[in-house]
Amino acid sequence: MKGFTLFPKIRSGFEWMAGHSDSVIQFGWNIVAAIILLFIGKFISRLLSHGLEKLLKKRNVDITIVQFFTALIRYITLAFFIVAALGRIGIETSSIIAIIGAAGLAVGLALQGSLSNFAAGVLLVSLRPFRAGEIVQIGVVTGTVEKVHIFSTTLLTADSKEVVIPNGKIIADNIINYSRHPFRRIDLIISVSYRSRIADVKKVILKIIEQDVRIDKERGVTVRLGELAASSLNFYVRVWVPNAEYWNTYYDLLENIKEAMDANHIDLPYPQMDIRVENVTSQSHPQLQLVD
Repeated sequence: MKGFTLFPKIRSGFEWMAGHSDSVIQFGWNIVAAIILLFIGKFISRLLSHGLEKLLKKRNVDITIVQFFTALIRYITLAFFIVAALGRIGIETSSIIAIIGAAGLAVGLALQGSLSNFAAGVLLVSLRPFRAGEIVQIGVVTGTVEKVHIFSTTLLTADSKEVVIPNGKIIADNIINYSRHPFRRIDLIISVSYRSRIADVKKVILKIIEQDVRIDKERGVTVRLGELAASSLNFYVRVWVPNAEYWNTYYDLLENIKEAMDANHIDLPYPQMDIRVENVTSQSHPQLQLVD
C-alpha cells in the first residue's frame, strides 16, 4: 500500500473512478458504441458504393462517372457515421457540421463553372443524346463525336478540325443527331421554267428516283409542285435513303436530274433581266422599264 503514496495522482484517479463507477461504465459503453458505429459505417459505405457501381455499370455509364459517384457516396456515408460516433462520446458536433458546410459552400462557389460542366457531363452520359462515332450538330458546329469527357465533349469536323465544347454549353443548346436513326430524308427543290409542263417534269424526276436502288421506295416518294416562284416552278422532291448513303445519293440525284432535264428539253431558270424602252410622247424623254 505504501507504493500508492509515490503516485498520489494515480491513487486519486482510482479513487475518483471508484466513486463515479456509473459514469465510467457509461463512458466506456459510449466508446464501444462509437467504435461499433464506425465499423457499421464502413460496412454500409462499401455496400452502398458497390451497389451503386453495379447499377451504373449495368446501365453502361461511363467508368469515370461510376468511379466519381461511388467514391462520393462512400465518403459521405463515412462522414455521417464519424460525426455520429463523435456525438456518441459527447463531442459537440454542431460546430463540425457548420465547418463542413462552410467548406462545401466555398468549394462549390470556387468551382461553379466546373461543377456545372460536370453535372452536364453526367446528364450526357446518363441520357445518351449522342455516342462516340455519331454525327451531330451542336450550335453551329457539326462533326463526329470523338470522346465524351466528364467536363467537355470533343467533335471532329468534316475538314479534320478538333472542336472541344464544354458540356454545360451542350446541355443548354440544341443537339441534332444525324446518326441515331438508320434512314434519312433527302429534301430537294428543283426549279424549272414556267414553259415546262408539270406532268413532264414529274415524269422525268420519278424516273431518276426509280432507277436509284439506294432510295427506299416503301417509305414513300414525294415529287410535287410546291411553289409558284417569281421566275420558276419549284418542285419539292423528298426521298428516304440509308444514313450512310445520304450524301452520295444527294449529289447523284442532283446530277442525274440535271442531265435528264437537258435530255428532255426542260429549261432550268437562271437570273435574267429584260430591258424595254418606251416612247410616251415625241417631246418627252424615253422611259426605261426594267422587267425581271
